[in-house]
Amino acid sequence: MAAKSKTISPELYRVIDANLNRLKEGIRVIEDIARYLQNDKPTATKLKSLRHRSRIEDLQNLLASRDSVNDVLRPTVASELQRSDVQSVLIANYKRAQESSRVLEEMYKIVDPVLSETFKQIRYELYTLEKNHLLSSQ
Repeated sequence: MAAKSKTISPELYRVIDANLNRLKEGIRVIEDIARYLQNDKPTATKLKSLRHRSRIEDLQNLLASRDSVNDVLRPTVASELQRSDVQSVLIANYKRAQESSRVLEEMYKIVDPVLSETFKQIRYELYTLEKNHLLSSQ
C-alpha cells in the first residue's frame, strides 16, 4: 500500500473548512434546541462535547483557503427554507452534521488517518444522539 501524502492543497483545505464549519454549525443548532427549548442538559452536554472535539488546529490554512463569496452553491435553495417545526430543524441539522463529518472523515483518510477516525467517531455519536434525541422528543 502506498504511503499517504501529508500535503494538503488549498482546494482540499477549502473542502475541509466548509465541512468543519457546517459540522460545528449543525451541532450548535441542535445543542441550542436541546439546551434552551427542551431543557435537556444531558443531550446538550454531549453535543457541546462533540462540537469541541470537532476542531482542526491549522486555522491559518483553513482561513486562507476560504472563499465563501465565490461559492457556486451559496444561494439558498427553496428546500432549505422549508422547516415546519422544531423537529424538522433538528432532523435537518443532524443530517447536516453527519454528512459533514463523513466528508471530513473521507478527506482526512488522504492526509491524517488518525483525524479521519476522530470524525468517524463523531459521526457515529451523532447517529446515536439523533436516535435517542428524536425518539425522546416525540
